[in-house]
Amino acid sequence: MFPIRRALVSVTDKTGLVEFAEGLKEFGVQMLSTGGTARILRDGGIDITEVSDYTGFPEMLDGRVKTLHPKIHGGILGIRDNETHVKTMAEHGIKPIDMVVVNLYAFVKTIERPGCTLEEAIENIDIGGPTIIRAAAKNSRYVAVVTDPDDYPRILKEMKELKGHVSRRTSLELACKAFCTTHNYDGSICEYLEKITRGI
Repeated sequence: MFPIRRALVSVTDKTGLVEFAEGLKEFGVQMLSTGGTARILRDGGIDITEVSDYTGFPEMLDGRVKTLHPKIHGGILGIRDNETHVKTMAEHGIKPIDMVVVNLYAFVKTIERPGCTLEEAIENIDIGGPTIIRAAAKNSRYVAVVTDPDDYPRILKEMKELKGHVSRRTSLELACKAFCTTHNYDGSICEYLEKITRGI
């Protein structure tokens, strides 16, 4: 069981997002966010910090680089009871991130569109999302990774029962779902590119 104090929120599927963020705010969770997600949360009255303001680097390369930064990944991957990790994080101004709420670019929906080009498909291959999801899932002893809006209600329910904490069992279940999500996502890209290369 561990407390949720800071969350990174960056999603393609905005279903139930504002309501979930409102629920997190009731537990005093600070939120980092990017781009369109940040705008929707602000419009919903949720106070957030832009990732670019936190890292000191703007989103760049047409949004290809947003969250790939040591202050993000260090905050996710740092082992909380490892003195060396804690010291290093403090030295570099890296704050722990206890929850990652991320879902991926809609690659499958993109390639299903009539007339979808290879270039359009490639631009909808998510890089930062899977990287963050895998980092959070790897460190599930300290980080809850949320990839499915259907899990929002159960997480808020558990946090209410556990006074702002998430259980180890729930965190491990979420990590399993996260790895299955990235596995299936990469599988879809693999299948698509195999079809393309066979036709060249």
